[in-house]
Amino acid sequence: MDSTEIRVAVLETLKSIAPELDVGCLKPDQPLRHQVDLDSMDWLNVIAGLHEKLHVDIAESDYGRLSTLDAIVACVASTLSAPGARAGHMVGTDLAKFIRTHKLLDGRQVCVRPIHAEDAQMEADFVRHLSRDSRYERFMVSMNELPPAKLKYLTEVDYEHHMALVATETRDGKEVEVGVARYVIAPATTRCEFAIAVDDAWQGSGLAGSLMADLMDIARDRGVTEMEGFVLAVNHKMLKFARQLGFSLHRDPDDRETVHVVRTL
Repeated sequence: MDSTEIRVAVLETLKSIAPELDVGCLKPDQPLRHQVDLDSMDWLNVIAGLHEKLHVDIAESDYGRLSTLDAIVACVASTLSAPGARAGHMVGTDLAKFIRTHKLLDGRQVCVRPIHAEDAQMEADFVRHLSRDSRYERFMVSMNELPPAKLKYLTEVDYEHHMALVATETRDGKEVEVGVARYVIAPATTRCEFAIAVDDAWQGSGLAGSLMADLMDIARDRGVTEMEGFVLAVNHKMLKFARQLGFSLHRDPDDRETVHVVRTL
């Protein structure tokens, strides 16, 4: 595959993640983060999209090279031409040590463990069961169902730079998801962005605090030094929760809809 074909695939991938993007206006030798408004999770979707289109796995150690369009094309080209290059799955960590049981403030008990691909249906059911307000507060868009691509992204994680923990309880012998928390490490940094959602019936139970404590423990273990998130300004309950966890709140005068929350780990 030549560089022209790779460039087309990269542009198609960027366009799929940011439909409003005018790829014809991109400057190939200028930093993409200054030209495309994508957060850390979106950039991981770009990497996943390249894997799907070109059957290439970009090593985490190479993420720092992906600064410009030209740099991405060169990185993909060198990866595809490397001896023995092939598609594959990123190697995860030993997941067993992250399985924990918590007895919550209201006496209920949950199991917290890393999510895996086989949880896709459970994750879809969980999101479907959330109230309209809870879905909007989590995804910042109105939606009833997770699109297939989004569901795949949320459940097929690599456990290295994208970690997701699910909290489950057993009902009639079946595992049911009642909460989920995740972080994504920004490429070439020790900073991660988190997101969390808890079933409406479990809010106020202490589940969110347990999930975040576990998530932050794992992030520290991975060398992450700072955790950040973006919360709707009208989500006062989440903003209060963030303060209780030690996050500082920062408002962008140009963005009245969201609040940037940050804490050192």
